[in-house]
Amino acid sequence: MRFDQLFLDDIRNRVSLTDVVGRRVTWDRRKSQPGKGDYWACCPFHSEKSPSFHVDERRNRYKCFGCGESGDHFKFLMETEGLSFPEAVEELAGVAGIAMPAPDPQAAKRAAKRNSLTDVCEMAARYFRHVFQSADGRAAQEYVQRRGLSAETLNEFQFGFAPPGRDNLKKALMAKDVTEAELIEVGLLIKPEDGRPSYDRFRNRLMIPIHDDRGRAVAFGGRTMDPDGQPKYLNSPETPVFHKGTMLFNAHRARQPAYESGQAIVVEGYMDAIALWQVGIKATVASLGTAFTEDQIMRLWKFADEPVVCFDGDVAGISAAHRAVDRILPVLTSGKSFQFAFLPDGQDPDDVINAGGTAAMYGEIEKALPLSEVVWRRESEQARIDTPERKAALEKAVEDLVGTIKDERVQKRYRMDLRLKLSNLFYEESRRNRGKGGGGGRDEGWRGGNKKQGADDEWASRARVEAPDTPSYGVERSFCTMCLMYPELFDRHFERISQLTYSNELHSMFMTALVRIATDLAEGAVTQIYNKLDERFYQILQEAIVSARSESDSSKVSTLRRWDALTNRLQVLKEDPPEDFVEMLFLNYADMLELRMLEQELEHETRAMEQDLTEESWSRFQALTQDLARRREDCLRDEQELAERAAKMRSSKGSVLA
Repeated sequence: MRFDQLFLDDIRNRVSLTDVVGRRVTWDRRKSQPGKGDYWACCPFHSEKSPSFHVDERRNRYKCFGCGESGDHFKFLMETEGLSFPEAVEELAGVAGIAMPAPDPQAAKRAAKRNSLTDVCEMAARYFRHVFQSADGRAAQEYVQRRGLSAETLNEFQFGFAPPGRDNLKKALMAKDVTEAELIEVGLLIKPEDGRPSYDRFRNRLMIPIHDDRGRAVAFGGRTMDPDGQPKYLNSPETPVFHKGTMLFNAHRARQPAYESGQAIVVEGYMDAIALWQVGIKATVASLGTAFTEDQIMRLWKFADEPVVCFDGDVAGISAAHRAVDRILPVLTSGKSFQFAFLPDGQDPDDVINAGGTAAMYGEIEKALPLSEVVWRRESEQARIDTPERKAALEKAVEDLVGTIKDERVQKRYRMDLRLKLSNLFYEESRRNRGKGGGGGRDEGWRGGNKKQGADDEWASRARVEAPDTPSYGVERSFCTMCLMYPELFDRHFERISQLTYSNELHSMFMTALVRIATDLAEGAVTQIYNKLDERFYQILQEAIVSARSESDSSKVSTLRRWDALTNRLQVLKEDPPEDFVEMLFLNYADMLELRMLEQELEHETRAMEQDLTEESWSRFQALTQDLARRREDCLRDEQELAERAAKMRSSKGSVLA
């Protein structure tokens, strides 16, 4: 529906923006000036400690000066509650006490038609529910008992039963003045083309209604009660009120829990979603057995910035994940992505919960791999790279995938990350060939394989031993690894990073090579440059990679485990800190490296003054001394703030676990 601008302005003028936003934030009393319509708070869209989120009541606008989010009343509801624009307008019109405008006649006719068909689905849901609770539903009742579904769950999801027989539903609903045409249009009846009478689509099946965003039944999923019945699961067809490519099962229940937790889980089937809901993992939806569509991806990003796709770890589950990857890559944007959790082979969420409870399921979710890692494993695990042509083929496949990402900034970061992995992969293969005199093909370095790692451990050990443990060693090593672990920070602060110098030769060489990869590889191919990099570059790379190994199935290892060498130095990174904390830590390290550069410059100036003291050199000395003192104070203040925030994160995690 299109809304007149005067109507929207009337709502904005009658409803205070601070009242709408105030549902989600606490105003900062010191910074806000209510008399001027000037309000400040910590941003509801990203984690921060100091308030940078501003509401201007006079202009009816909000803006965060930290993350850039901005908008009005309607945009805020859409972003924080997942409402569509018409839904946001309708809700605020109700608050304002303004009647919604009458739709145009054709739109009204279409809406009436949809409502009529929705009413038919609701009547069918009630019929199925009645049969389920009767003696005719005994087999279905026994089945859900075996599945461990509680009475609360059965009631919440409105479980029903479609009895055997050709036309039970047809007779029941037509007796209540529902027409045959309506039942066919909504997918509950099938009309044979040979002229035979229509018959019920769902027979002898456990029935689960599929609801729209308002909680109205618009379709059904049915699980056969016949051990030999096929298909095992049957969904309603596409209808005027049900579109598989845009809907998500359980979306209307999961939306609010997802906002509150900042996490959304996507599973393959509705029974999986119901099993997770029952054990308290409420922010769970199912994709209704279809490959991800762009509409579903966009909807999921309204639930959480990085939903976790939880599929079975068998061939079918991995194939489904790979299909999802191809749909997701083109629509990736900054700050939006997906993670993938693969359950142990042969198990679904119900099996995991039955074996280990909710904690076991959360444990599997915590092992989720980022999208970029799933892309890399898919392309590299089966690739043969024992000839230049095969190396070039793998690089082209990776480049083609990266090229499908439309967002230039995200594409650039993916290209950097994947080219680093390609460089390492090709280098390891060539080193192995030098050691073995040929052969090669598959590599397990960055792929997460289970081969013996003696050589890799040796290289990682050399990376740690060669560099003396100088006062700057820990800062420099941590900063080098953070540039790998957080490529978005490396990209964002590239100019500053490229100007830094390092006291340790290995670190200096590594960062020079990393900067070269970020620049030179934009022009050339990995196959042409990987063997031209200093071999010591791969030592730090190996330190990060080797720490990813696990004695168990390393394909299930959390991404964070890949960076054990770093997180063992910086334990706070194991607490899953917010993005602004990580960036503050990253920049604090850069500040410390710049401090060392200033100290060296001051030492050089002091020696020069000893040889030739002039008014100009004295002025430079004073300016450097003052700048150094100020920068030290800033560094110390940031370190204290980081320490306080880290202590709060540990305390908060401890209280939750308790």
